[in-house]
Amino acid sequence: MKYYIISGEASGDLHGSNLMKALMQKDSHPEFRFWGGDLMQKMGGTLVKHYKDLAFMGFLEVAKNISTILKNITFCKKDILNYKPDVLILVDYPGFNLRIAEYAKKQGIKVIYYISPQLWAWKEGRVEKIKKYVDEMLVILPFEKEFYQKHSVHTHFVGHPLLDAISDIKQIDCEQFKQENSLNKKEIIALLPGSREQEVKKMLEIMLSVRPHFKDFQFVIAGAPSLTKEFYQNFVDDDVHFVSNKTYNLLRCSSAALVTSGTATLETALLNVPEIVCYKTSSVSYEIGKRVVKNLKYISLVNLIMDKEIVTELIQNQLNTQNLVSNLKEILKGKKREKMLKDFAELRQKLGGKGASENAAEIIIKTLKM
Repeated sequence: MKYYIISGEASGDLHGSNLMKALMQKDSHPEFRFWGGDLMQKMGGTLVKHYKDLAFMGFLEVAKNISTILKNITFCKKDILNYKPDVLILVDYPGFNLRIAEYAKKQGIKVIYYISPQLWAWKEGRVEKIKKYVDEMLVILPFEKEFYQKHSVHTHFVGHPLLDAISDIKQIDCEQFKQENSLNKKEIIALLPGSREQEVKKMLEIMLSVRPHFKDFQFVIAGAPSLTKEFYQNFVDDDVHFVSNKTYNLLRCSSAALVTSGTATLETALLNVPEIVCYKTSSVSYEIGKRVVKNLKYISLVNLIMDKEIVTELIQNQLNTQNLVSNLKEILKGKKREKMLKDFAELRQKLGGKGASENAAEIIIKTLKM
């Protein structure tokens, strides 16, 4: 079978690669052409465009780069038409992917959406496009199935692929990890500032402002694969370190983490690391966002899935040194830390165990045989 997969972000690259692996186990002659990243490329096939060239963050940046985005859409349509895949698999990335879904469906290509756009948070009207142009909707959050059923969209809850990714990790020796990465013997506070350059600069400045209050700890930045080692050197010194492409191992050796809102908040929780969720954007983007996003009590996946506040969210003006310090102290030891770890265990159960990638692959293969 010929598979055309579109993922526009780092998290999509991870989930896309695991899906490709599962498809390879069920299809004896799979052929892949995709938009994604290094992890998908390792699975084989042809990488059309890397997600680092597609990641535009916030309303203003999207507006500034609209010409590039439109050119990518036009190119993608032509590329799909030339490739003639048996199926188009879309991974999140809704602004781009829903346009491609419409085009592909009109060309008679089967369309499967794996990992839903957050339509339950904003732009709920896009559900109508899902109904018209998507053959199968595969969701990874339990409340998403209920959301789509409300809109009469046939939906499969396959479980969460992060459980698959995390279950594959072998046990590590943290002292050896520190030694191999030139870290000192102090306990670690991990910093996950995001994956886009402008976002990382903004978040690291705020996150590192807490350092004078935690002199017994070392701060270690989880480097994004889309950014160079040289980029991070501006933030590194004796007690601020940097590791690249080792985020899971870093988290497993950390006492706590400061995490920019996104998929990383869920990864951190599933790895059992107490965390504070951080989010700050430009005032213009934030004000626009407040008016667009409706009926959303939380911004982190952890709290959204559990429908209660498990991890503290510091958003916009709340994200300051004083609030970070006080909340970080609470999760390094004491009752709040213990309660958070207990809630993380409940979260793992709610996400449905292992097998999301395999479940998704089975549905895709079955759909192609229909």
